[in-house]
Amino acid sequence: MHICVRHSAPITIGPPAHRGTLRLRVLTLVPAVAALALTLTTPVGVAAHGQAPVEPTPAILVEGWSFMVDVWLPAILAALVYWQMMVGVNRRHPHNPVSRWRLGSWLAGLGAIILALASPIEFYDTTLFSVHMVQHLLLSFVAAPLLVLAAPITLLLRWVSPQARRRWVLPVLESRVVRLFSHPLVAWILFAGVMWFSHFTPLFDAALDDFTLHRLEHALFLGSALLFWWPVIGADPSPHRMTFPARILYLALGMPLSSLLGLVIFSARQPLYPHYADLVRDWGPTVLEDQALAGGIMWAGGDAAFVLALVLTVAAWLRHEERENQREDARLARARAARQA
Repeated sequence: MHICVRHSAPITIGPPAHRGTLRLRVLTLVPAVAALALTLTTPVGVAAHGQAPVEPTPAILVEGWSFMVDVWLPAILAALVYWQMMVGVNRRHPHNPVSRWRLGSWLAGLGAIILALASPIEFYDTTLFSVHMVQHLLLSFVAAPLLVLAAPITLLLRWVSPQARRRWVLPVLESRVVRLFSHPLVAWILFAGVMWFSHFTPLFDAALDDFTLHRLEHALFLGSALLFWWPVIGADPSPHRMTFPARILYLALGMPLSSLLGLVIFSARQPLYPHYADLVRDWGPTVLEDQALAGGIMWAGGDAAFVLALVLTVAAWLRHEERENQREDARLARARAARQA
């Protein structure tokens, strides 16, 4: 079991009327959540980076969860903060509440992060390259779009007071840094760069033996994916709005990235990473078989995610056009009624 405690300054958001209450509630929960995470133990042996754990068994797959504070605590706090803001918005705007499926999307995204970083997937990510690839797909193509779909920025804008919105939320959203990194071209390049840079530089192999680098790699995947999906989903306000045709082109150009990456890994005839080649393991697929499986997972999984995103984007475009046509018909009907009157 890995236990890693991070110390950071408390982050406070919200209007003066609610900021202290939220911070008090969150801070009172931190010791209890941290104590719970520290007392929970994983029933399987320690799986340090560079060491091959035992062969997976049904018991390990069911019980082999690592309750690391640096994964569970941020996820629980993020869920509580989102819930607290949603309750506040729904109380002030009962006729326009936050949709329950937004909350479900947020919780599902956090669940995907926990599944990737604290389940048996994490236990075997430094043992099998194919498992590591599943981990990356969960972060980039499952967790990130679900979190963006939950529209946390919109929720924050509705929750804070007008004064706080003008004072610090909108200035941050309109800052040069946010405008730069949220630009679709920059987000697309960052997403592609992280995917290729991480797999074809010494960073990937070094991260397999260094816990801190491994966490940094996961942060890069999740962060670049959040930026990538933000303009596509369009649930939150952005300095750069994309039309639906632009979103389709954006996704269509992104699909070859994962396809080609998976194909290169799948077709490699030599082990790409010394860590997996030097690992002593007397069970499971060979190093090359595992590497080819990882490439196939990236190839098929990435393409499936992009195809699904394209289908959903086209469906959203059709719904948008239908609503526009209905509004135009209503406007024409009002104009005809006015002329007749």
